[in-house]
Amino acid sequence: MWHSPVPPRRAVAMSVSHSSRLNKLVREQYMRLPQDGKVQVTYVWIDGSGEGVRCKSRTLDKEPKSIEDVPEWNFDGSSTAQAEGSNSDMFLVPVCMFRDPFCLDPNKLVLCEVLKYNRKPAETNLRHTCKKVMDLVKDSHPWFGMEQEYTLLGINGHPYGWPDNGFPGPQGPYYCGVGADKVYGRDIVESHYKACLYAGVKICGTNAEVMPSQWEFQVGPCEGIEMGDHLWMARFILHRVCEDFGVVATLDPKPMTGNWNGAGCHTNYSTEEMRREGGLKHIEAAIEKLSKRHDYHICVYDPRGGRDNSRRLTGHHETSNIFEFSAGVANRGASIRIPRQVGQDGCGYFEDRRPAANCDPYAVTEAIMRTTVLNETGVETKDYAGH
Repeated sequence: MWHSPVPPRRAVAMSVSHSSRLNKLVREQYMRLPQDGKVQVTYVWIDGSGEGVRCKSRTLDKEPKSIEDVPEWNFDGSSTAQAEGSNSDMFLVPVCMFRDPFCLDPNKLVLCEVLKYNRKPAETNLRHTCKKVMDLVKDSHPWFGMEQEYTLLGINGHPYGWPDNGFPGPQGPYYCGVGADKVYGRDIVESHYKACLYAGVKICGTNAEVMPSQWEFQVGPCEGIEMGDHLWMARFILHRVCEDFGVVATLDPKPMTGNWNGAGCHTNYSTEEMRREGGLKHIEAAIEKLSKRHDYHICVYDPRGGRDNSRRLTGHHETSNIFEFSAGVANRGASIRIPRQVGQDGCGYFEDRRPAANCDPYAVTEAIMRTTVLNETGVETKDYAGH
């Protein structure tokens, strides 16, 4: 009896970029070629959106041993929403150097500040004032650790691994999950982790988050300006790793509407006196100061003055309400959470859960220092140019 052949199973089309399908073995052939003593330096900077990163590379005759060995450079600011075409040259000022996990030693990644033609900081160069504030409060030895949540998307903008039509099952099994039906994109996460370790970024952990295709990595503890430098480089490396895999990492604070968790950048913070015995009273004093300046912090905790966070801070899905300040021990629905262990020990740190995933870490850490150490109040900030 004749049977018709079984039709082949149709392959599931994954929405990945064309460039990710290029033959990587061919690329490796070239990457192994010697460099004849030359060094490739990739300059990285924040563009006019305040969220995106850009990069370009140049050759140096020898390996830079410190950031002072890396020369200033320039770029076309009219192509990054940072200048007019008639006066478009912007300066790249190297501030922090890392090993390059993509081109390998002795090549470097260099984070840069952006200055305008008149040597004044570009509008999205929030590092400039953050550095001034961190220098002022250096005797407090502020430590930060930031928890960067992000969501993996296909090139079509749909969460990676989600059904083409419909939704995955409700939240519950995905947080710190294991198994092909619970986590999507672990290869990307582990590659990013290793790349950060190689680069010298102070990454300290990672986990799958509550919404499927959403992940988190943590950077810290970092002191002062180092927090922003290391988180921005970790973000650059994440986008660059995702490029190799052909998917997109979004820092949108609420990438999916409905009954899905948003994405934040919870910020853990302490000063030296908070970390000492009896430090809980200093933690409580800092929280009291923050409670009186809630509106100011909300305005700087995302790039759009709080509009992005308004989609996330609803009082649901492990968030506080954007219009109310709250604090509590082990309370993930509060603006400020004091970890249970800190409450028991009587010293340590606290967690500000309000910053959005797409916040600028320079803005967040600067704001915390202005309020808790420099004792600023109200919505206006002081200019410390004379200090």
